[in-house]
Amino acid sequence: MIKTIMKEINNETSSLCLMNEPLKKHTTYGIGGPADLMISPKSKQDLIKVIEIINENKIQLTILGSGSNVLVSDDGIRGVVISLKNSLKQIEVADNILYAECGTMLGKIVKYAVKNDLIGLENLNGVPGTLGGALIMNAGAWGGEISENLVHVELINSKSEVKKIQKKDLNFSYRQSSFDKDDILLSAKFNLKKADKNIIKENFMEAQSGRKKSQPLNKRSAGSLFKNPKNISAGKLLDDAGLKGFSIGDAKISEKHANFFINDGNASSSDMLMLIKKAHQEVKDRFNVNLSLEVKLLGFDERDIEGLC
Repeated sequence: MIKTIMKEINNETSSLCLMNEPLKKHTTYGIGGPADLMISPKSKQDLIKVIEIINENKIQLTILGSGSNVLVSDDGIRGVVISLKNSLKQIEVADNILYAECGTMLGKIVKYAVKNDLIGLENLNGVPGTLGGALIMNAGAWGGEISENLVHVELINSKSEVKKIQKKDLNFSYRQSSFDKDDILLSAKFNLKKADKNIIKENFMEAQSGRKKSQPLNKRSAGSLFKNPKNISAGKLLDDAGLKGFSIGDAKISEKHANFFINDGNASSSDMLMLIKKAHQEVKDRFNVNLSLEVKLLGFDERDIEGLC
């Protein structure tokens, strides 16, 4: 089945297809076993056709952006993985409207807005990942969220239909959105405002400085691991539980920020998963708080991650 799909995609698109591709090469953790088939579409048109072929063949599909915000099992991922990190990268500005395709790194979009004297996205400076992933999880930092200035999103649904969804028809909350799990985001438009470039630059630099001071940016991580509970940060709870610096194998809780779990060498997915479970249980036992994951767990047996997702 995989070889048949690969042949069809090669015949009908310009996409790059790789069988048994190690996903540790495509994640910020540097962790992850092989994908049965990994596909890198070259364009939006290629992606639409690839999705059509996959849906017709009824095979399991996983979308991977830049590989941040995920922990992939060392057993890999069955079916097809589509990587968007080398496609869907167009950005345009017309007046106050910024258009970007969803494979574009969020940092690049922020810089593009700043360059065009548009205020509203600069607080997201340094947030890892692609625009698509940022929208799905409603990424935010320093008091701002990606959904605030959104106009609409273009996506492919489970029926392979390309749809344009207005913001009023979507629901966003803290690190959540109402997109269907099978939706694949293509592009988005944002209505921003012109502002004094010095004010924008100040906001931009403040966000950058805050990240450098508080986060282990020189270490391999997936970003913030747990969502913040109401009225308290997950990092503080983990710190108060005495977990800073705690490690299992090469999986380690950062000494700089306790909500960043890092690959401090050659950590396996089982090392990282054991560390996540340990931290989750410690916070639950000490403070009666049930932390929810911000990072997505991919390719794991449901029994192994029960209670975490």
